Amino acid sequence: MAPVSTEPDRWCVVTGGRGFAARHLVEMLVRYEMFRVRIADLAPSIHLDSHEESGVLAEAIRSGRVQYISADLRDKSQVIKAFHGAEVVFHMAAPDSSINNHQLQYSVNVQGTQNVIDACVDSGVKRLIYTSSPSVVFDGVHGIFNATESMPYPSKHNDSYSATKAEGETLIMKANGSNGLLTCCIRPSSIFGPGDRLLVPSLVAAARAGKSKFIIGDGNNLYDFTYVENVAHAHVCAERALASGGDVSTKAAGQAYFITNMEPIKFWEFMSQLLEGLGYERPSIKVPAFVMMPIAHLVELTYKLMGPYGMTVPQLTPSRVRLLSCSRTFDSTKAKDRLGYAPVVPLQEGIRRTIDSFSHLTAGSRSKREGPSKASRILGGGKVADTLLWKDKKQTLIAIFILITIYYNFVATGSTIITALSKALLASSIFLFIHGILPEKIFGYTVEKIPATQFHLSKDSSHHLLVSVISSWNTTVKALKSLCQGNDWSLFFKVVFVLLVLSFAGAISLKSIFVIGLPLAFIAFTVYENKEQEIDSILLDLKSFVCKQKSDVCGKLFGREKHD
Repeated sequence: MAPVSTEPDRWCVVTGGRGFAARHLVEMLVRYEMFRVRIADLAPSIHLDSHEESGVLAEAIRSGRVQYISADLRDKSQVIKAFHGAEVVFHMAAPDSSINNHQLQYSVNVQGTQNVIDACVDSGVKRLIYTSSPSVVFDGVHGIFNATESMPYPSKHNDSYSATKAEGETLIMKANGSNGLLTCCIRPSSIFGPGDRLLVPSLVAAARAGKSKFIIGDGNNLYDFTYVENVAHAHVCAERALASGGDVSTKAAGQAYFITNMEPIKFWEFMSQLLEGLGYERPSIKVPAFVMMPIAHLVELTYKLMGPYGMTVPQLTPSRVRLLSCSRTFDSTKAKDRLGYAPVVPLQEGIRRTIDSFSHLTAGSRSKREGPSKASRILGGGKVADTLLWKDKKQTLIAIFILITIYYNFVATGSTIITALSKALLASSIFLFIHGILPEKIFGYTVEKIPATQFHLSKDSSHHLLVSVISSWNTTVKALKSLCQGNDWSLFFKVVFVLLVLSFAGAISLKSIFVIGLPLAFIAFTVYENKEQEIDSILLDLKSFVCKQKSDVCGKLFGREKHD
């Protein structure tokens, strides 16, 4: 659909305008001179990347054709301010889909979307195009083949992102016709292209860590990927269709549309082409999804417990494993017929452009040491890392002295956990009491008092801790109920595995941890920092061998069951 030049006083708003696909849409709108563009996003001000500073966006900002406004969709007054005087809103803002936090996803994708709708109605916006997701029809269990928009929402979604996106989509379609507002929903499938900050960077990180050799599942699952410029083009097509008037607008409005490149491809073939184009090995070792699921559940549980304390969002989660092993293809005929959409960049051309745009991440471009060592990153990069890696020798020696003192006073005496804890609390109480009655200065030396707030647990921290405990309890009860039914072998093996690990860990005495574990930690992390590449190579070969054996055994076992 050809771009249409318009008067310079017509405005559109792109929510989440600094996101991956949204940036491409903004630049497309600027090039087409369709509207003046107002970018609405969370940051207090806009910061352009180096390649943007000499591009069309920087020039448009200087000329006044593009404005930036800081707005949080959860604050309706900010949304109304952002939409003032706008004719069209492209609602693209959403939290990171990998963050499975229902409260966050609901507050933005549902409550925030309702604020967007209300602000459009109050501000007299004429057209609202919502960026949804094809995951709204995915249950995380069954593959999807050439699905049409008539496919209903599942009774249970794969994650909180998908569930709340479906709720937001429902609100958008119900709002069609309110005060003359025309709406529609765009469902782009698996977006890729230049500027992507998730797919290619995480793929390269996995390749550099030696984790990209593995295929989760049988490797035959089909996928529909969509080049980012085609996604932007689909939004423009939707806006033009809604603005056309007559039967075109009537048929286009109040509907959802799957957007793809219309070229389904095996998921792992697509990943292989990206990796190979960047100079890395193709994945070749197949690992059944059911083997990965217990590990993914353990990773997700760890994140639920440690997320409030700064743990980064993990890549390996149950919902991600399902996405990587299931087929997901969608029919874009409806978008073609009602919106006039057709891909402007073919799949292979999109892959080539993507590879070219990430030349700085090719295998040959990696420097010998990028930032902190891997050992330091594993340890969190703080005082623990400095201590175990001997970065601060004084701090390390003090830590060793304290550990020796603890060992001879609590561990070597044969104390039980209860008596050791009692002694530690007694010593702490005496220290705190004496420290409290000391004067502020002794012989000219200032005694720094420990404030009571040091021991205070904030309301937010208490809430997060309580929610984590309740969530863990509910998950355990749910697992027990399922286990009692006796028909979930996968869960049974997970439970057995976890209990075996716990029994092994429980057999290790406190004395063994001090005498063997702690010295080993001081030595092992230091050795690993200095011999990182050699050790990683050995571990990778060992892991590849084990996974291959598992894959062969599972294949024979399940193949025999099918045969029987």
